[in-house]
Amino acid sequence: MMGVKRVVSLLPSAAEIISLIVGNNPSVQLVGRSHEDDYPPSVTTLPILTAPKTKFTTTADVDVQVSNLLAEGNSLYTLDIALLKSLRPDIVITQNIKNINIKLILFDYSTAHRKTEPIIVTLNPLSIEDVISSISDVGKALEMIEESSRAISMLRSRINHARDLVNQSIASGRKRSKVAFFEWTSPIYLGGHWTPQLIRWSNGIQVLADCKDGDTAEMGAPPSVRVPPEDIIREKPEILIVCPCGLNLDATRKEYEETLLPSNWWPPLAKYASKIALVDGNQMFNRSGPRLVDALEWLVGYINDIPEVIPKNFPWENLKS
Repeated sequence: MMGVKRVVSLLPSAAEIISLIVGNNPSVQLVGRSHEDDYPPSVTTLPILTAPKTKFTTTADVDVQVSNLLAEGNSLYTLDIALLKSLRPDIVITQNIKNINIKLILFDYSTAHRKTEPIIVTLNPLSIEDVISSISDVGKALEMIEESSRAISMLRSRINHARDLVNQSIASGRKRSKVAFFEWTSPIYLGGHWTPQLIRWSNGIQVLADCKDGDTAEMGAPPSVRVPPEDIIREKPEILIVCPCGLNLDATRKEYEETLLPSNWWPPLAKYASKIALVDGNQMFNRSGPRLVDALEWLVGYINDIPEVIPKNFPWENLKS
C-alpha cells in the first residue's frame, strides 16, 4: 500500500489504538470516526459515521429501548454509508455490527476507484489479552508492526507492575475483596467481558459474575449479566463501584442520586460496604482499548489502598472509604 493510508474508526477503542501506534507519523491519517470516538481529543473534529438508535433518558428507559431493538433483530447503531464511501478509506477498523456488512458496502467503491479492496479489521475482544491482540492486529493492518510492538511492550510493563503491587499486598496479608461492579443500574447489570478479569488481577472478586477461569484470571467473562438486587445484597460485597456503560462522571453522579439513593435496595447494600466509588465508565472501563490499563491501575490502587498507582486525573469520585 503506497502513500498515506486513510483509516476510519467505527468503534471508540480503535481511535485510541490507532493514535497510540501512529503518534505523529504522517503516513497514516484517521479520516472518520464513530459517534463515541472522543479520545484523544484531536479526533473530535473528524466526520462522524455512526449514530445511536437509542436516546438516553434514564437507565431504565434505555434498557427498554435496547431490548426492543434487539428483539426486532436490529442493530443499535446507524451507519452513514454515503459518507463512508466519500472518505475513501484504505482501512476500516470496526466490530461486528448486526445487519451491516462493511465489506459489501465498500465493494462497489473499491472496484470503481482502485484495484485493491479496503482492509477491514474487526475487533471483538473479551479479555485483556484480546485487547493486546487487537493492538497487534491494527499494527499489522497499518503496516506499523514495530510501533505496535513498542506500544504493547509499554502496556505489558504497566500491567506487570500493577500486578506485582497486588502480589506484595497479598503477601502482606490483605485478603481478596468482594466487589459489585455496576455496569448498569436500572435494571442492574454487573460488569462482564474484561471487567471481572481486571477485578481479579486487583485482588478482588466480582460477586455473582466472576471471570471464566477464576483464580488464574487469564480469560475474560461472558457479557454483563442482569442480577436481582436481593442476590447482590445476599453476597454482602465490601466494595461497590458504580460505572454505567456510556455515562461520564457527571451523568453517573446523577444516576447515583436519582436512581440508586431513592431505591429500597441500595441503602442496605451501601451500609454494609466499606468502599463506594463512582467512575466514568464511558472513558475508562467500557472501551476495549489501551486505557483499560489505567482502569487496572485504578482498581489496584483503590482496592489495595495504594493511591500512588492511580493515574493522575483518573475520572472517579470516592463516596465512602
